[in-house]
Amino acid sequence: MTRRANCLSAFLSICLGLVLIAGAAAAAPAISVHDAYEQAGKGEILLFDIRSADEWRATGIATVAQPISMHEQGFFERLDAAVGGDHSKAVALICSSGGRAAWMQVQLLARGYTNVVNVAEGMEGGSNGPGWITSGLPLMPHGQ
Repeated sequence: MTRRANCLSAFLSICLGLVLIAGAAAAAPAISVHDAYEQAGKGEILLFDIRSADEWRATGIATVAQPISMHEQGFFERLDAAVGGDHSKAVALICSSGGRAAWMQVQLLARGYTNVVNVAEGMEGGSNGPGWITSGLPLMPHGQ
């Protein structure tokens, strides 16, 4: 194959991968902040705030969430430990506005997790809804 053909093949592979990831994220389940609060409070799901520590400090963390930053090395190992190695446990992910949580949802499904939902409104809201903070759901300062 020529160099040009190799480059074109690589480009098309990347594009196909992005389309597949976007399609999987669009088809993956999402829940509202109110449902996440209720279900996490009842122990029906484990809610993980995957934002950065700076974001946690700036806004606080949902009282029913466990902070595990996707930005820190060892994220998958810490998440595995939090679910006790049980990839069938109901897991909900929340970020600022739903985008990173949707991306990480796809990553976890690819790693064998079978019950992962995105809290699509996120903490600060966006196109998917007002978010946790604007909805007046309870928060705790980072570090408590």
